[in-house]
Amino acid sequence: MAVADDLGTAPLRGVDTATGGLLTARLSALMFMQFFVWGAWNVTLGLAMQTVGIGNLIGNAFSVGPIASIIGSFLLGMAAARYVSPKMLMVILHLVGGAILFVLPSFVTPERGASFVWLLLGYMILYMPTVGLANTIALKSFGDRTDNFPFVRAFGTLGWITAGLIIGWAGLSASPQIFRVAAIVSIALGLYSFTLPNVASDAPRDESVLRQVLCVEAFGLLRQRSFLIFMTCATLISIPLAMYYAYASPYVGATGITNVGGTLAIGQMSELVFMFSMPWLYRRFGVKPLLLVGMIAWAARYALFAIGDGGSSLWAVYLGVALHGVCYDFFFVAGAIYTGTIATPKGVNAQAQGMLTLFTYGVGMLLGSQIGAMLYAQLPAAPTIADWQHMWWYPAIAAAVIALLFQILFRDDTRREIAA
Repeated sequence: MAVADDLGTAPLRGVDTATGGLLTARLSALMFMQFFVWGAWNVTLGLAMQTVGIGNLIGNAFSVGPIASIIGSFLLGMAAARYVSPKMLMVILHLVGGAILFVLPSFVTPERGASFVWLLLGYMILYMPTVGLANTIALKSFGDRTDNFPFVRAFGTLGWITAGLIIGWAGLSASPQIFRVAAIVSIALGLYSFTLPNVASDAPRDESVLRQVLCVEAFGLLRQRSFLIFMTCATLISIPLAMYYAYASPYVGATGITNVGGTLAIGQMSELVFMFSMPWLYRRFGVKPLLLVGMIAWAARYALFAIGDGGSSLWAVYLGVALHGVCYDFFFVAGAIYTGTIATPKGVNAQAQGMLTLFTYGVGMLLGSQIGAMLYAQLPAAPTIADWQHMWWYPAIAAAVIALLFQILFRDDTRREIAA
């Protein structure tokens, strides 16, 4: 396809001197392993916890990621801007994180459930900054060719799909051993990161260490009205998103579907399909239509879950899962490109990507995990399909309201500037 041709022949600015095709392959492998690690355990963790008898801790377990995003984003802003190169941070964080993943299964028990949540928090503080780091390495390596980013990012989706299929095929969807599968790939990625492009850290500013830690330059981007509205809506839409990650697996299991990991991988297959269309869609329509479609798709997905069951409406469950591709690609991938477009002229790309992670995977999903835990607490110990259906209406309505606010308030200033 045209995107691949561009990647193979276009001059790519950055510190890497390899050909465009080799650079693409290297960054694609990075994204594949980066999201394999997360997808191996995150998708079915709720089901595994419910199976071993600690379902009451699902909300807490899915809150540690957002908390880690908040802590890690500030640490990333400091390190990436002043002390350590992005690729060396990847080496350190994935090697240490892989060691923690290996011991996590022994803590997924009723007796050690609380300790498991704390240890998972420690791991996620190491992992969450690597999401922004991977984006930063890819975007800086491509230079001005940011429209090539979705093609490389698609391999992250492929990694998530592969992880889900392996977990489902091996019969590990409800097993704590999902963490050991992730550990193997995390250590491999840590070692592989030594070979990544040696992109420069954000240029240090003539300012105090405290201003570096607090990412003052990146937060200064919020003075732009369009970027402020984007970041606000990104935070709000991440609240209902958290409920999907935490409770989709036990809900799908309640419908009678046995291969939960494989079923939820349908969402990433859909994501992969739409990912390849993102460069053309972004150039053709700009950021606002893509973000808006993603928000509307989230509202539709939760509404489908609210009517889906294990009988004649099972199709709604599968369709709701399949919509994940539109939900994720049209918002998070387009949002990462938009953030890079705003941040690059200011020289704070790494900080801005970390800030996006802070507000979405951090603040938004923390609120969503806690709200979801309160809703889940209202369900009986063994929720029926009717119980799940009632619960899914809340995120459906919330996503619809946020999409309406975004449509009314957001204006894409970057397209007007480019046209001028």
